[in-house]
Amino acid sequence: MKESSEQFLYDLLQTPSPSGHEMAIQRKWLQYVSPYADEVHTDTIGNAWGTINPEAPFHVLLAGHCDEIGFLVKSIDSSGFVRVEKLGGISQAPALGMKVTFQGRQGPITGVTGVNAEHKGGSKKDFAFSDLYIDFGAKSKEEMEKYLSVGDAGVYERTPEKLLNNRFSGRGLDNRTGAFITAEVLRRLQDKRPAVGVYGVSTVNEETNMGGAHFAGAGLRPDLAIALDVTFAYDYPGSNPNQETEVTLGGGPVLAKGAPIHPTANEGLEQAAKKSGLSVQYELTPRVTGTDADRLRLAGNGVPSVNVSLPLRYMHAPVETASMDDIENVIGLLVEYICSLQENEDLRPIRP
Repeated sequence: MKESSEQFLYDLLQTPSPSGHEMAIQRKWLQYVSPYADEVHTDTIGNAWGTINPEAPFHVLLAGHCDEIGFLVKSIDSSGFVRVEKLGGISQAPALGMKVTFQGRQGPITGVTGVNAEHKGGSKKDFAFSDLYIDFGAKSKEEMEKYLSVGDAGVYERTPEKLLNNRFSGRGLDNRTGAFITAEVLRRLQDKRPAVGVYGVSTVNEETNMGGAHFAGAGLRPDLAIALDVTFAYDYPGSNPNQETEVTLGGGPVLAKGAPIHPTANEGLEQAAKKSGLSVQYELTPRVTGTDADRLRLAGNGVPSVNVSLPLRYMHAPVETASMDDIENVIGLLVEYICSLQENEDLRPIRP
């Protein structure tokens, strides 16, 4: 991977993008993509996309959501402590003792989540999300209200870090990695000029309502959609791989199998992996995928959809961990598959 591409990934990971507040990260995404796309666009919900071969008769849409989980200000008590509400699937357990930065009235402001000392009893056993509070150092409600108001959004204050074996950790790899992969695929396709048109979309709101995917599918009306997201790796202490299919970091891209997944397109991905010498892993999605694919496939007149996922440890914790090798292999698989598509591609699983 080019050094500039890797730096772009880390730049995305350091840009706060709580669901519903993705404008800053979308501006950076568009700036990166613009030199590699024939056209760039945005829509009224906040999606951003670049297009290659806009006049082609067949279009594939790549969707990687750029939003992350976070916190919303719920109330401020008389002493200036801030209570919060969930923004997406965030948990109270990893939050204890963490720093949190909000975009407030006067710009970013950082506080800490309070936690009782262990020799004073520690956190109670039935500790709930509603017990969380954030200490910004304010002495009163009136002082705190100069900086924050109800509904302001915040995320963990966390710098991504490189680990051993080309692995890395940080906040919100779910799913700024998907937005990055979408951009990088566009960059690599720009010179290859595939026979089909490509919409590379950085979608919004996946962590809360998947509205971005619906707008993208209904507005662009692609012939095929590929949702790029993360999925659970089960290769660390305390995980239970016996309850799921075996997915490991470094094991390669993860393809989904189940009722929502289009069989013809999935077979094409498998063939592309085989041609490229790439190993793939599998997850089961019997009813829904839990990704943008669920809204994309039902948009407009319906869109054949598949999932390609990145293995991820510690999902929705501030220390999500992934492999750069897996990212490179996901990109390679997508480039190979898209270049194999023909302008008269027929995805029907049965034909008269």
